[in-house]
Amino acid sequence: MATTYVKFAPNLERIEADFDQKVRRITDDIQQYITNSPNISGVNYHTRDAHAKGYAAVRAEFEILNDLPAELAQGLYAQPGRYEAVVRFSNGSARVTTDQNSGLAMGLAIKIMGIQGKVMLEEEADCGNFDYNLINWPIFFCNSAEHYQYIDKLFLKVNDYFAKGALGRLKFAYDWLTGIGTFFPNKDSWNEFRAFSSFKKIKPENCLLHSFYTMGAVRHGDYVAKLRATPVKQYADQVTRREIDVKAAGQVFRPALVAELKEHAYEFEIQIQLCKDLKRMPIEELTTEWPESLSPFVTVAKLRIPQQDVSGEDNFPIMEHLSFTPFRCLEANRPMGNLQLTRKEAYRKSSTLRHQLNNAQRQEPKTLQDLFGS
Repeated sequence: MATTYVKFAPNLERIEADFDQKVRRITDDIQQYITNSPNISGVNYHTRDAHAKGYAAVRAEFEILNDLPAELAQGLYAQPGRYEAVVRFSNGSARVTTDQNSGLAMGLAIKIMGIQGKVMLEEEADCGNFDYNLINWPIFFCNSAEHYQYIDKLFLKVNDYFAKGALGRLKFAYDWLTGIGTFFPNKDSWNEFRAFSSFKKIKPENCLLHSFYTMGAVRHGDYVAKLRATPVKQYADQVTRREIDVKAAGQVFRPALVAELKEHAYEFEIQIQLCKDLKRMPIEELTTEWPESLSPFVTVAKLRIPQQDVSGEDNFPIMEHLSFTPFRCLEANRPMGNLQLTRKEAYRKSSTLRHQLNNAQRQEPKTLQDLFGS
C-alpha cells in the first residue's frame, strides 16, 4: 500500500490579520536588545539576540544525494549536487558568558553556496546561497507570534531571572505562564513552558555529537516536512572529548570542538521527515515533536566537515560577520507557520542592525575562499 503524505497548501498556515503589528513589536524588542548588547554581555561589539556566542565557523561541503524517491527529490533536493558550505556552531543563549551560565541549547547554522534559483529575501534574491538555522532539540518553546511578543522578552532576560535563585525562577515561571501578568495560565502557556523546561534534558556533550533540528515545519516542494542534521556514527565514534564538564573552565565547548576538528574530519546526515498526519504532526504547534514511529527521518544529503584548524583569532570575525536566516531559501523549501514567518523580518532586521553597529559589511560570500582565503 502506497504511503500518503500531506500535500503542501498555503491554507495549512494560520496567519492572523494583525500579524504585521506583532512582528513589528518583536523586531523592535530585538533591535533594542542588539543596540544594548555590549553592555548586557560585557563585550566590545554588538551581538546577535540569540546564539550570541559562536564556537567556530568551519569549512564544509553539502552533497545532495542521487536517486532520491520523488517525494524527497523536491526543491533544493530535486537534483543531486555538491556545494561549498560554511557552518557556524554556537550556543543558543542571548548573551556571551561562561559555558556554565549559557545553558546547553546549541545551534548549527549552515550556509550552502552556489545554488540555482531565487531566494525569498527580496533584496538578495540572486545571492545564490541557502541557509539553515538548526538547534539541538526537536521542539521549540513557542507556538505563535502572539505569545512570542512576551516570550521573547523573557528569553532575552532569562539570565537575570535565574541569577536571583529560586525566587527568580519562580517569577520567571509566573511571568511565562501569565504572559507577564496579562492573563491566567492556559493550555498554550503551559505547553510552551513545558517545552522550554524540556531543554534541561540536553546532555553536556561535544556539540559534534548532537542532532540539530529545524524544530518547525518546512515546505518540501509538494509536501510538508521537518529537517535535521544527525551525526554519522563512524565519525561520532572518533570523537574522544565526548562528555563536557561545564564547571571545568569558563569556556569548554569551543576548545573541545576545535581540538576534534584538528584531528579528524566529521560528517552529518541531512534528513527529511515528511508529514503524514496533521493532527499528530501539526504545523502550528512547534512544542509538539513529530513521532518518528509515524514517519521516520530519511537521509537526503551529507554535510561533510574536513579536518581543519579553526583555533586562530582570525576565525572570530568570520564567525561574527556571517549572516544566517531560515528565509534565505527557495520558496519550495521555506519555513512554514505563524511563528516561523516572524523570523523572516526579525532575522533580516537583526542582521542588518548588528552589521551597521559593528561597522561590518553585510555581504553574502560566493565561495569558501571569500571567507577563509586560500
